[in-house]
Amino acid sequence: MTRIISRPNCGNSPKMEFIEQFNIAFAKGDATFLTNNVTDDIVWNIIGDKKIVGIEAFTVELEKMQSLKTSELIINQILSHGKEGAANGVMIMENGNQYAFSDFYIFQGAKGEKIKAITSYCIEI
Repeated sequence: MTRIISRPNCGNSPKMEFIEQFNIAFAKGDATFLTNNVTDDIVWNIIGDKKIVGIEAFTVELEKMQSLKTSELIINQILSHGKEGAANGVMIMENGNQYAFSDFYIFQGAKGEKIKAITSYCIEI
């Protein structure tokens, strides 16, 4: 089971709540939630590693990550404004490795329907 630690936000931002749930789904390996909440033409740019384009490639990448188990997710900040959002924190894996991450999201609309682009920065700490 993944332990979740998230700083509380103001509680009146649906987009910030969605970003929190998206990060929790990622940590828990919930590929169904993730794929249901991105556009078919999703672009995921993992800086310094790879660029994933399209829902099929996104799904394949999530399947590759299934073997990586997260024991703890710490979300330090979540921000949103208009069609954009961001989150940063730390993921602690079951093998003890720790990664600091920062993800930037572009939504298909200002109301935050689905994510159409993600830029991820991830470093081992």
